[in-house]
Amino acid sequence: MSTPHTTLARRALACGLIGSALALALPFAAAQGFPSKTVTLVVPFPPGGGPDLAARVLADKLAPKFGQPVVVENRPGAGALLAASAVARSAADGHTLLFSPNTVVISPHVLAPGAGSGVDVHKDLVPVISPATTPMVLVANPTLGATTLKGALDAARKSPGLPYGSPGNGSPMHFAGEILKRSAQVELLHVPYRGVGPSITAALSGEVKLLFTGLGGAVPHIKAGKLVPLALTEKQRSALLPDLATATEQGVAGVEVNAWYGVLAPAGTPAAVVAQLNQAFNEALKLPDVREKLAGAGLDVLGGSPQVLADFMKADNERYGKLAKELNIKAD
Repeated sequence: MSTPHTTLARRALACGLIGSALALALPFAAAQGFPSKTVTLVVPFPPGGGPDLAARVLADKLAPKFGQPVVVENRPGAGALLAASAVARSAADGHTLLFSPNTVVISPHVLAPGAGSGVDVHKDLVPVISPATTPMVLVANPTLGATTLKGALDAARKSPGLPYGSPGNGSPMHFAGEILKRSAQVELLHVPYRGVGPSITAALSGEVKLLFTGLGGAVPHIKAGKLVPLALTEKQRSALLPDLATATEQGVAGVEVNAWYGVLAPAGTPAAVVAQLNQAFNEALKLPDVREKLAGAGLDVLGGSPQVLADFMKADNERYGKLAKELNIKAD
């Protein structure tokens, strides 16, 4: 026999079960309605560099999967933090994503507090996927007269303060240069540019004699004889230039820095939407023509779960935070 108390208890239990079911269903309902409009990949560097190329290659394949346009928007500035801030402030629905190299994790350790409107990439953004990694290389303008790392270091010792370029403050390339300075005990002057494209243009023109950059963007100019490869800043050689020795092989230890690309969504994006995005990117990365285009740009295809990117972010945050203090790297 039911009593008022048991009736109330049953109603409360029923309401609780319904509430729990609704709570579980909401993220999946959000995913089922995603995407409902254009998806934007915000790249924190100008067109022409590796991040921009990779984003556009993937955007072309994601659009048919989503049934919605996928566009690339370039927002350079503040070492990727302006773009990160813009994405963090956007609606947490998966339609606006950051497509950035690991500069976005490094820059907070280099730039002034509050850069990028004070965005905290570890709290204000959530990992979706790391599509690729890229090896980096030190190249020289032919007028420097160096064909090896030793030759470049000799030139730097003869001309203390020899300028070297990078795609910007806080970039992995910037750190590679400062590590080289410390390891080889030479004086070099860092000249940051607003992205890979402008930095390569500067090296081609001779505005800077040395440049740290992604290998893929440099290879066409190396093959054309317009840039001279000096050393890879990696633990091992690359299939793109198998005869090019690493800095360690050439007697300068510790110059081991590479870059990963990450796709991040605003914090609060439903887990089911993040999962759907991750799946779509992974599927696109398996396509032969995508892999061919990314490999041709000097990128190593990666993919995997959001946790892969989360681990990259944590490791680089710790490593570059420590290096920034040791090397006294600050915004120029």
